[in-house]
Amino acid sequence: MNPEVNFLYCVNPACQKPQNSLEAVNCLSCQSKLLLKNRYLVCNILGKGGFGSTFSAIDTCNQEKQICVIKQLRPISDDVQTYEMAKQFFRREVQTLDKVGKHPQIPSLIDYFEEDYYYLVQEFIGGNNLQQEVVEKGPFSEDSIKQFLSEILPILDYIHSKKVIHRDIKPANIIRREKDKQLVLIDFGAVKNDINSVMSRSNPNTNLTNFAIGTAGFAPPEQLSMRPVYASDVYALGVTCIYLLTGKFPKEIETDSKTAEFLWSKDLDLSHSLLKVLSSMLEVSVKHRYKSAKDVLIALESLPYADILAQSMLTSNSAQNSSLLKLNPKIPKSRNLKNQNTTPPTEIMRDPKRGLGILSTFKNNQSESSSKSARLSADNVLQLYEQGNKEFSGKNLYNLSLIKVSLEKIKFSGAKLIQSSFAQSNLSQADFEKASLIGVVFRNTILHKAQLTEADLQDADLTNADLSNANLRNANLKDANLCGANLHNAFVKKEQIKIAKTNWKTTMPSGKRGIW
Repeated sequence: MNPEVNFLYCVNPACQKPQNSLEAVNCLSCQSKLLLKNRYLVCNILGKGGFGSTFSAIDTCNQEKQICVIKQLRPISDDVQTYEMAKQFFRREVQTLDKVGKHPQIPSLIDYFEEDYYYLVQEFIGGNNLQQEVVEKGPFSEDSIKQFLSEILPILDYIHSKKVIHRDIKPANIIRREKDKQLVLIDFGAVKNDINSVMSRSNPNTNLTNFAIGTAGFAPPEQLSMRPVYASDVYALGVTCIYLLTGKFPKEIETDSKTAEFLWSKDLDLSHSLLKVLSSMLEVSVKHRYKSAKDVLIALESLPYADILAQSMLTSNSAQNSSLLKLNPKIPKSRNLKNQNTTPPTEIMRDPKRGLGILSTFKNNQSESSSKSARLSADNVLQLYEQGNKEFSGKNLYNLSLIKVSLEKIKFSGAKLIQSSFAQSNLSQADFEKASLIGVVFRNTILHKAQLTEADLQDADLTNADLSNANLRNANLKDANLCGANLHNAFVKKEQIKIAKTNWKTTMPSGKRGIW
């Protein structure tokens, strides 16, 4: 639906009374001509920014008198260098939009011209943006987020295929078009091509904060440093998902003071499979983030397999816990059974084509192990440990939730602990030799002098973990998160650490901080 036209609007920035009647030819206040390029009648102002203003207008050359959007380039700085750079960026935006070409979910470029200022004309998209939608209808559900990603990622993938970075993905720049309810990605005002070449020719004293580099909170660190990549759009899309799920803007979300990561998921009831995808989108380090929209699409397509397997594991766990309760009615139900992670091994997330095969193999293994013995719950493990039994070697202990507990010198040698959580626990001198620890959470966990020889720690979360003097000989650390971890005097090779995730707060075996 086109916006209602009640008056004509003067685009002269100095005009004191820009509103005029529909019959006016020149502005009654400043006498400026109201018809731009002898074609466009501006009827309302939509917004103002550091580069100028945006207006809605009537295209009088269109038979249907189509409503369009006009951007006026007008930098707030009078500095000649700033204006010249802004003009270059404006021209690059035109070139980029032309490069993007026609796409049904991107506003088409209609015209661009110079008339006192620079103007860019685009197709008008009627409908509410997703920020307005959340305000009116409330946060999205998990299914709605999956649907949103399945709709927006192909648009982003198309843009990336044209070698274009949007640079300003956020809820306000995604409109649900009223006529067909499709998502439309708007506002390429932050789009830059080859921005570094422009920067290299600029005056280093120029105030670059006046130039569009995205929206604070949504833009990742490398973009704010004027080095955007395709993964920058992935990060901004991840932050957009946080807003859609919580209704909170980035500045309202708590962050980890050590890693700068958003602490956004603790109050949300999401499947671990979707949580993993979103967490990867939100990696602060570009090195560990999805590299493009296509990568996220591949991960998203694997979610059905992950969900099937998760449900299978949850059903199996529930049945086994019921069996244990019948054998020993004094054993309390697990406090965290409802919230235990039930995500499959991470190979499914990386290669959805293998999903069905992995699912079949996993189910067979589950069936074999179930026939041998009932699996212990987290409460069973704690109860036995408190009674002096520290031997759990070789056990199948998937999805345990042992958070903030003390299990010093416990023995899990050869145990299968996939997707378990030991966050903030004391596991000093624990034995995990040859244990399967895929996706295990050791965030803020004490693993001082722990034995982790030949353990599989792929995708494990060891953020801020104390691994001082730990033995990690031949352990698999592929994609393990060691950001902020303390590896001082740990037995681990440089090659192992290189395939893990580290940051400047990671303490290396030498005692020095930084990426090895």
